[in-house]
Amino acid sequence: MRVYAEERQRAIADLIGRRGRMSVAALADRYGVTTETVRRDLALLERLGHVRRVHGGAIPFAALTVTEPELADREHSRADQKDRIAAAAAAYLPPSGGSVVFDAGTTTGRIVSALPTDTDLTIVTNSVPVAARLAALPSVQLHLIGGRVRGVTQATVGADALQFLDTLHVDVAFVGTNALTVEHGLSTPDADEAAVKRSIVRCAERVVVVTDSSKVGRRNLLRFAPISAVDVLVTDSEIEETDHKQLAELGIEVVIA
Repeated sequence: MRVYAEERQRAIADLIGRRGRMSVAALADRYGVTTETVRRDLALLERLGHVRRVHGGAIPFAALTVTEPELADREHSRADQKDRIAAAAAAYLPPSGGSVVFDAGTTTGRIVSALPTDTDLTIVTNSVPVAARLAALPSVQLHLIGGRVRGVTQATVGADALQFLDTLHVDVAFVGTNALTVEHGLSTPDADEAAVKRSIVRCAERVVVVTDSSKVGRRNLLRFAPISAVDVLVTDSEIEETDHKQLAELGIEVVIA
């Protein structure tokens, strides 16, 4: 059955709005048209304010955000994917006697649930909820980074947090992100939180980013790390094949949970 250009363009805009990101190649395959046709469709949709073109595809127009949802909303969003990501990420914990920093985030917080009760690790975090969960593990040497607590993420930020992180060196950092692209790297809306995340990335021998695929292909206002700073990305199976390939070609270990 023939699909008219207007119908295809509406369908593309709706699909990108639901999926968060689509590649040109995937759209061409889906609608049985050439990549040149898809690029023309995306150019039109961008002019109309429906999508924003990025390298290799497009994202929703509102994907470049300067706000963030409340912690409770994020806790329940894509919960199944986050549980699988956290379970897979736990394989990257250092051996007994090692050191870890857990960035604030709903996915990083889930990794704590996968820790054995006899875990012998030194753990540092700027997340009040993560610290509360870890406090019950007697074999963990827990350090909660001081500073001002942001209500929206319950993360400690500010000068005190940065001063402590400047002295820190750990084996592994588990880092969450609001957005991730090859070009823009890891990003977040808040300047204070970006500064702390930047310091967390810098203090670790190995950086393991844990994020569901809806964040891949999106950009937020403030970059806190280039993509080259990432050693491992643990995400879910809905990541676009083009993104997976690009990241792997950059030497990042991409783990699909």
